[in-house]
Amino acid sequence: MTYHLAIDIGASSGRHILGYVENGRLRLEEIYRFEDYLSESGGTLVWDIEKLVSEVKAGIAKCGELGKIPATIAIDTWGVDYVLLDKNKKELLPAVSYRDSRTASIQEEFSKIITQSELYAKTGIQKAEFNSIYQLYCDKKSGKLDRAKYFLMMPDYLSFRLTGEISNEYTNATTTNLVNAKTKKWDGEILDKIGIKSELFSDLSVPCTEIGALKGFPFESTVIHAPSHDTASAVAACSVGDCGVYISSGTWSLIGTENAAPVLCEEAMRANFTNEGGIDYRFRFLKNIMGMWLFQSIRRNLNKRYSYDDMMRLAMNCKTHMEIDPNSPAFLAPENMTEAIKAYLGDSSLGLDVVINSVYHSLAKTYARAVKEIEEISGKTVDSINIVGGGSKDSYLNSLTAKYTGKRVTAGPVEATATGNIISQLMFSDKSLTLEKARELVKNSFDTTEVK
Repeated sequence: MTYHLAIDIGASSGRHILGYVENGRLRLEEIYRFEDYLSESGGTLVWDIEKLVSEVKAGIAKCGELGKIPATIAIDTWGVDYVLLDKNKKELLPAVSYRDSRTASIQEEFSKIITQSELYAKTGIQKAEFNSIYQLYCDKKSGKLDRAKYFLMMPDYLSFRLTGEISNEYTNATTTNLVNAKTKKWDGEILDKIGIKSELFSDLSVPCTEIGALKGFPFESTVIHAPSHDTASAVAACSVGDCGVYISSGTWSLIGTENAAPVLCEEAMRANFTNEGGIDYRFRFLKNIMGMWLFQSIRRNLNKRYSYDDMMRLAMNCKTHMEIDPNSPAFLAPENMTEAIKAYLGDSSLGLDVVINSVYHSLAKTYARAVKEIEEISGKTVDSINIVGGGSKDSYLNSLTAKYTGKRVTAGPVEATATGNIISQLMFSDKSLTLEKARELVKNSFDTTEVK
């Protein structure tokens, strides 16, 4: 049996999933899971990168213990965050999280250097105050960039720690707001305008290409580039067709469609759609919506006394709901999400059931608005929605999505991100396997549920 290992790391948890093909079907086996690598240090939200590296290596070691040695390994993570290395390839810490508030204070200053219209016309990337471009500008102002020699997105950095090789992968790089959507390369004019040296960045590598040999383990394996942005991997596993929409439902809800070319018009910019890179240079024309993060935070506030199913049932039995904007900055990293929602709604007496039900209905209504915008901007008539990822298990949110959008909705596969990661490894190993064939393999391997 030939095994391939997907290391899929979200903003709240990570997992190691072995994939292999058996009797014409793709099989997945979770072998390791970890969490709790976001912490506060001196009032700054930072990633515990040594814990991340340790957990990544522990999961690989588990493969050896099981006697299931992966021929290839690939890592995907969330976007925008990075690690800087000095000339000796030593980390310049801290590795600040996108949820930290440091970028909020520089927005006005930054807009005087380069406007959002200029940025969007070049990169097609949404306006979000946590984008890498703003984080790098903060590092420039602090002097941290003066000591930096290498820039590595989070999956690039973790792959570096496994192989010793420096490499920048295309799909995650597009989330920085520094990659030109037409040339598909780092945009030198943007870098010059904001005073960031281009020498920090390596030429961009595409998914399904080799990074290097795994080091430090008593077995051989090749580390490759998956679509290293987790949403790019998830979308690689979707078969939505020309008129379908996907929702990659996890900590964030990424709702969009797949295009052969970027959509850079003013209407797309005003609606805050983004054109992120995908496998085979396809574009993920999508909108970021704060998704399961809202439920995750509420559950954490409750000291995890409720399961997600408990919270869902609480909402389903509630007859009342109000509307919030899931993307309000108030919900990015509040100390207490429940209280933040009550404050947003202006009623501190709201019951937990109303708070949770309000999140459910607000998310589904936001999805519906996004679908309508996709139709208006792209000229497509959307005929179906495929919800994938961990959030696709939430039957109540799925049913509300069908209700508010009026579209045909299917749910699954749950492990879409790991699946997309795995099929990129299969495509690396078998050059005759096209994305279309790989998606057909996925379709034949996993059940999807029609949402009523």
